[in-house]
Amino acid sequence: MMPTGPYGTWPSPIDARLAAAHDGLPEYLGMVGDEVWWTAPRPAEGGRRALVRRTADGAEVSVLPAPWNVRSRVVEYGGQPWAGTARDGDAGPLVVFCHFPDQRLYAYEPDGGAPPRPLTPVSGTGGGLRWADPVLHPDGTEVWCVLEEYTGEGPGDVRRVIAAVPLDGSAADDRTAIRELTDDRHRFVTGPRLSPDGRTAAWIAWDHPLMPWDGTLAMTGEVVDGGPFASVTPVAGAVDESVCQVDWAPDGSLLYVSDRGGWWELYRRSPGATTATALCAGREEEFGGPLWKVGLRWFRPLDSGLVAVVHGRGTTALGILDPETGELVDAVGPWTEWAPTLAVHGSRVLGVAAGPRSGYEVVELDTGTGRARVVGAAHADPVDPAYYPEPRQRTFTGPGGREIHAHVHPPHHPDTTAPDGELPPYVVWAHGGPTGRAPLVLDLEIAYFTSRGIGVAEVNYGGSTGYGRAYRERLREQWGVVDVEDCAAVAEALAAEGTADPARLAIRGGSAGGWTAAASLARTDVYACAAISYPVLDLVRWGTAGETHDFESHYLESLVGPLAEVPGRYEERSPLHHVDRIDAPFLLLQGLDDLICPPAQSERFLARMAGRGVPHAYIAFEGEEHGFRRAETLVRALEAELALYAWTFGIARPDVPPLEMGK
Repeated sequence: MMPTGPYGTWPSPIDARLAAAHDGLPEYLGMVGDEVWWTAPRPAEGGRRALVRRTADGAEVSVLPAPWNVRSRVVEYGGQPWAGTARDGDAGPLVVFCHFPDQRLYAYEPDGGAPPRPLTPVSGTGGGLRWADPVLHPDGTEVWCVLEEYTGEGPGDVRRVIAAVPLDGSAADDRTAIRELTDDRHRFVTGPRLSPDGRTAAWIAWDHPLMPWDGTLAMTGEVVDGGPFASVTPVAGAVDESVCQVDWAPDGSLLYVSDRGGWWELYRRSPGATTATALCAGREEEFGGPLWKVGLRWFRPLDSGLVAVVHGRGTTALGILDPETGELVDAVGPWTEWAPTLAVHGSRVLGVAAGPRSGYEVVELDTGTGRARVVGAAHADPVDPAYYPEPRQRTFTGPGGREIHAHVHPPHHPDTTAPDGELPPYVVWAHGGPTGRAPLVLDLEIAYFTSRGIGVAEVNYGGSTGYGRAYRERLREQWGVVDVEDCAAVAEALAAEGTADPARLAIRGGSAGGWTAAASLARTDVYACAAISYPVLDLVRWGTAGETHDFESHYLESLVGPLAEVPGRYEERSPLHHVDRIDAPFLLLQGLDDLICPPAQSERFLARMAGRGVPHAYIAFEGEEHGFRRAETLVRALEAELALYAWTFGIARPDVPPLEMGK
């Protein structure tokens, strides 16, 4: 007979250290000759990003030892931080990368004996010089990339251009050796993509107050020897049309992804043409996504003329598209999510994928045979997979009959069950962004809870990506309303159908999800407690008042409305201004080096909560930024969250340190 135990008390081999060790995913795939390279998380090494190469014998080798950290800070969220090339003869590969601590570009020959050598100078002004989305020029003399240059001490004192950096190191101490290829007429740009004949560059640009999922421009310019791009002109995009990627086909056609038809679709503009053709017209699914990081790739042209695409609705697949016929054939495998990072080499397509039973791994598709196989960062079950959650894709009904998409992960344990008649506690997870979504993949943080008898519901509330522009724009001027209502609707539906205990519902989220969690406490009485991480709490001071970074400083104009037109809305929505409505316990987690949602937001909120008699705990982490990366932080945060639920729901969990709840 199977042992019984109250929900939340079940024993589990998935502890916080195991979950922390598997946090993060491979990113920024690229081919260097026949080898596939990528960046990999290293939580146990201070949260650095390592650059990894898969050699011909199948070994995975770290290109650079600690403390080298291959990560860009452009727009704070970063972007493609490296580029590499194979060289003739015995010279070995050359890689150019951005080192996180000083944000300089470095050149390195991993098969040689010399250390990395700097290519760019250090600037003492504001945030300095930062680099992302590098492209090694075919002539071998320069690397072209996005330059983010701070001109003052404020977060908005910044300009961005596409620049050429000489590979001979002459710019390491001389800013004037850096050649600017564009002017700074646009606030934001991506790195350049060179046409097959090398005569034309294409890139994406946009300006405040737009975010890249609101409206962008696909730009082209003529490559001029020794000078900036000439004849620069927009070829696609508008203030209400988001182009999220641009590249060139082997025949010189310009390919780009635009949502002008309501979904991010792939378009082709043939050489000499003045209009573009949708290659998958009528398919109500996304072939792109939100450009949170510079250099994301949802498609890659192959030499054969076919195009590898990441596409889907809610979940994603890797497909091979024939642009002539529109035929689209998907790779077969267990993966339900493909990250927006693709690389191609001959007939091979490389991507990063995960599924409900496997974490993110590097997958290779041979387009000749149709066979897909894991070639790097392979998922290996750290525990018996019988402890993994068994998620269900659900669609719920929200206010006004609107659809709400969610992934529901019921409590699951192979050897323990709950007593008859007991309903489980559930935690609603509100994803960050808010322009983003929760993917349907194995997450050991979710398994940490479900294997102990606590259910998780990931809600892709209105405003989430993956379901078309109309679904995304449900949140326009409704942040703090639609997201809160949709999360509450899912929680209440789970309780009403007998899936969840209505007295033991919680909500958690980080960043924009932290906002939704805090706003939910202030606007509803659905939840018994909340776990809030690095949140926005005060709209009045966040954004254009200078309490966040430049990239999102005007984001609230679409999420809430222009401050000059609706000033009262900023205070009315902010949890900081409605602490009198909050009577449920909460845990607040904050990185002290966070420039996106700075500690000042949390500190002011706590000051207003002080003395109100509401139990709460605050844990601040030195050296952590926006999103936690260090193993010890991840462990402490996860155990504290479980301790919150144990304290609130009356669950015995002697295996985690108890929280010190103040009032």
